[in-house]
Amino acid sequence: MDPSIQPARNHPNWALYQKEQFLLSQAGAHPLFNTHPAALERQAEESLSKGGWLYASCNAGVSWTHRANREAFYRQRIVPRMCVDTTARDTSIELFGKKLNAPICFAPIGINKIYHPQGELNSAKVAGELGLPYMLSTAGSQPIEDVGAANGADGIRYFQLYCPHDEELEDSLLKRAWESGFDVWSVRAPLYLRGPVMTLDTWQLAWRHDDIASSNYAFYRGIGAEIGLSDPVFRRRIAEAGLDPDRAEDMPKIGEKWIDNVWHGKAHTWDKIPKLVKKWKALTDGRPFLLKGIQHPADALKALECGCDGVVVSNHAGRQVDGAVGSLDVLPEIVDAVGDKGVVLFDSGVRTGADIFKALALGAKAVCVGRMYIYGMAIAGETGVRHVMKSLLADFDILMETAGVSKISDIDRSHLKYIPHGGSSGRTGVWM
Repeated sequence: MDPSIQPARNHPNWALYQKEQFLLSQAGAHPLFNTHPAALERQAEESLSKGGWLYASCNAGVSWTHRANREAFYRQRIVPRMCVDTTARDTSIELFGKKLNAPICFAPIGINKIYHPQGELNSAKVAGELGLPYMLSTAGSQPIEDVGAANGADGIRYFQLYCPHDEELEDSLLKRAWESGFDVWSVRAPLYLRGPVMTLDTWQLAWRHDDIASSNYAFYRGIGAEIGLSDPVFRRRIAEAGLDPDRAEDMPKIGEKWIDNVWHGKAHTWDKIPKLVKKWKALTDGRPFLLKGIQHPADALKALECGCDGVVVSNHAGRQVDGAVGSLDVLPEIVDAVGDKGVVLFDSGVRTGADIFKALALGAKAVCVGRMYIYGMAIAGETGVRHVMKSLLADFDILMETAGVSKISDIDRSHLKYIPHGGSSGRTGVWM
């Protein structure tokens, strides 16, 4: 690529990262690591403790839903168009009135400290640098306030809430997120709630064989309760229980008490949603609220009926209900049902630039990426997250160029052909 003939953009030219990697050879060097999904997974496993690797890679049951996610992408094939001037490309989009440099979000992933000591601070910082939204999980392992600071003053950050059964604690978490600048630039931002009944979300952990076989639950060992330990309501709760975070022997019980408030086993019903939407909008002067975990058009419409401003089509990357449909398979019908009445984001199984293209073509406004950046973090911390995400952005930018698309709004279903038969296997196929 000759940078001198590239038109100016109003956002980074992601494709130039390819040239940067090739130019390393002139200094006798090469990229930090291979970002092919299969190679990335292998390198992450080598870098992590057994517990860290199992928690990152485990899926519900025997991983059929995880496989369904990948095979859904395999069945959708891109149809490139020729002789289209794609030299000048624009990967930016507008979401809730604010510009994103690409239609990619950092998905909420819990307890990042088991992957790297700085945990969520790594990914929040990189997301801020790249101009992409960062989503913090309630199960995160750094205080909300610290993650907001790492993301930067201009960072685009959302808070993803697991509703505690303790409503006072729920209110405290919402207030902290709001006051910590979890917003879209200068305007307060949407809250992301994991789904209620009839969705594939996490008030109860699924049966994950490898984690269970090794009793691999870091919270029960006193690791990962930082959001709780920095919360005034939760601090009061543990004091009432006679627990002291300054006593090392109390930390396993404190971790247990925290995560049992987050993933408590008590299902939410649709009755909960309008109340929570009303609470959030009152706190934030009417900012949007999205429901995450939707897999059926009727649930998407119910979410809108309850006052939500959109949905995230997600099956928790295959980690909650085994034997379920692939998220990409249900995306088109949910998009059609929602129409222009709300925003549809996509999550579950995204690994490549081609995956992003396909989800956008089927109607998603933006996609969420999770395990990829976590694997990069496991290998090389902040540097690893940056390398993975810049590589993914370059992959997507270059794919737009070679597929014959110059801007995001031009990506639609006419660019795909559905192949109903055949699965994927081996190096080209079902990546974790």
